[in-house]
Amino acid sequence: MPASLASVGWPVLDRFRFGDSIAISPHGLGIAVGFMVGAWLFTKLAVRRGVPVEAANSVVFWSLIGAVVGARVAYVIAHVSEFESPLEWVQIWKGGISLLGGIAGATIANAVNIKRQAYRFRFFQIADTIVPGLALGISVGRIGDLIIGDHLGKPTSWLLAWTYEGGTLAPPFSCTPETADAGARCTAVLQGTFTQTIDRAQAVLRDGGEVVARGIGVHQTALYDMLLAGILFAFLWWFIGSPRREGIATLVFTLSYGCIRLLEDSLRIDKRFGFFTGSQWTALTVAIVATGFLIVWAASKPPGATTPGRGDQIPDDVDPVSTS
Repeated sequence: MPASLASVGWPVLDRFRFGDSIAISPHGLGIAVGFMVGAWLFTKLAVRRGVPVEAANSVVFWSLIGAVVGARVAYVIAHVSEFESPLEWVQIWKGGISLLGGIAGATIANAVNIKRQAYRFRFFQIADTIVPGLALGISVGRIGDLIIGDHLGKPTSWLLAWTYEGGTLAPPFSCTPETADAGARCTAVLQGTFTQTIDRAQAVLRDGGEVVARGIGVHQTALYDMLLAGILFAFLWWFIGSPRREGIATLVFTLSYGCIRLLEDSLRIDKRFGFFTGSQWTALTVAIVATGFLIVWAASKPPGATTPGRGDQIPDDVDPVSTS
């Protein structure tokens, strides 16, 4: 199949620039828009399910704080050898965050927050309302990664191989300027003796000087994540259309997205700890825990509280904390 029909690609853009002094990262902008879209959907569902708007806003606020802290902490732990001093650990504006770390941070922050509120909601009561918006927010937020060319994987020539068409790729790549005589080439120095180069013609992964993989482009794992998270959102939107046992929607999301990240990160060129990347170890852990909960709950009776269906409106005179 001709390369033009067997690949996708676009020029990457590291910053939206306005004049000489203002530059905005598409990555950060994508994250912000994704968070706002997810928060909007959560608030709409929460209010419909009887959660007071001030309580929903509190969940959104602590999700933001927890996500920022968790995303940076998880990245620093996984890449601590790349920092020259502890002062750089907090310099988040220079880049370096973990999506799964952000989810974990937001979860921990709200596990405490929802118990401190006067309403004293149950954890899964709120989590079941969050996960559809979380899946949608992940999908929307990945657009920023696509703009800057982040999360590139191994060389490939399959239908969705991503081909480089110019611009400055996100770290760990460094790119040479494009000239009249030669096109730009980007190189990433990876773990061990591995390096990967990518230009308009091909992508090559080397171990030392030996070529171990070659393709017309690379796996664009951010693109895969955007598509799969979008499919997961569509499924969850259908799934919550009917009343479900409380916690099931959360566990379905956790297991599904954990499996998605296990698959996607196997294609990435990120730092590995043994067989897996840091994100894969996290994804494997949460997938196992979710599976355990689902097995135990499937065998337990009575089923416990029920999360209302997406279209169910809880009357104002019914206490949402005690609804079951």
